[in-house]
Amino acid sequence: MTTADPASAFIAAQRAAGVIAAKHRGDLDGAEQLLATFPDEATRTRGFMLLAQLALTLISTQTGQTMDDLVQELTLHIAAATERPPAS
Repeated sequence: MTTADPASAFIAAQRAAGVIAAKHRGDLDGAEQLLATFPDEATRTRGFMLLAQLALTLISTQTGQTMDDLVQELTLHIAAATERPPAS
């Protein structure tokens, strides 16, 4: 895997944000179409990773939590969500 230039990483993060926004407003077809516009899996992964990092940094700045504490809290929320039975 080659290292992407910073500009392409931010473009991929913007596209990832678009996917999440489309999904949030219920536009699943639009989200799928945006996902398909990523040129490859590595670019998609970098885009979502940068988006997650930016979002966590924003939350950390707003709450005053350290990144380590925030990630630990997020990890606990993810673990709890996987233990819940699916809604019927």
